[in-house]
Amino acid sequence: MTRPPGDDTGELLSATRVPEAVNVLLVEDDAVIRRSVQLALERYGYRVDVTGDGLDGLDAVRAGAHDVLILDVMLPGLDGISLCRRVREETLTPVLMMSARGDALDVVAGLEAGADDYVVKPVDIPVLVARIRSLLRRATFHQRPAAEPARQEPAAPGGPGSRHRDLPAEDVPDLLTFGGLTIDPRGLDVRLDGRAIALTPTELRLLLVFAESPGTVLDRRRLLREVWDYGWEGDTRVVDLCVVRLRKKIGADRIETVRGFGYKLLRS
Repeated sequence: MTRPPGDDTGELLSATRVPEAVNVLLVEDDAVIRRSVQLALERYGYRVDVTGDGLDGLDAVRAGAHDVLILDVMLPGLDGISLCRRVREETLTPVLMMSARGDALDVVAGLEAGADDYVVKPVDIPVLVARIRSLLRRATFHQRPAAEPARQEPAAPGGPGSRHRDLPAEDVPDLLTFGGLTIDPRGLDVRLDGRAIALTPTELRLLLVFAESPGTVLDRRRLLREVWDYGWEGDTRVVDLCVVRLRKKIGADRIETVRGFGYKLLRS
């Protein structure tokens, strides 16, 4: 059962209401949960399309322009993990997985399939909305035209902010080079040995955070704050699995694991 926001969440609801229409696709087979989440998200100002079947969900992804996809793990027709994998073959739209148990295997499988984040049922609606907003910020950053100045954002509590996102556009480096890996922070273009690399918004933001501090070990908690915008204690497995996916795209030896501490991007 979903826990919708009560009367004491009015201030949060007002603060997080969506200023412009955002289209969400919810794929959930439980009719009660599906309806409850739909109504709660619509209360926050989202436009929500729903379906209860994985195959129908895939058709909906292909038919409509959605800003965020919320996929349950256990689905008829096509399970949520397989659906996420199929989605990732066709689109970089942010994906949020929902797991009934929070089982480690479900979480890992969903993140390995390409999901950006996950929540555990019963769903706490304010937390779900916060996760959606974080995904949307990453997607907006990913899609921003190169000529548009970077939006000023406050530094994350307890750690330095993301410097490139805080700089005026004219001060952002034109090109960052790490051996055969080149990153254009203005055009948000990543190439490996001259070949364009398609990264999800989360993968791109993670790479840019690494690129801002090459050779510096970044711990998982800092990465959660700067990439996933977690203002609370999050699950560091999302960091580990996103690093795994990023390594597959840019080269396994470019991001080094420093056991007990975190990760660092090698300078060359």
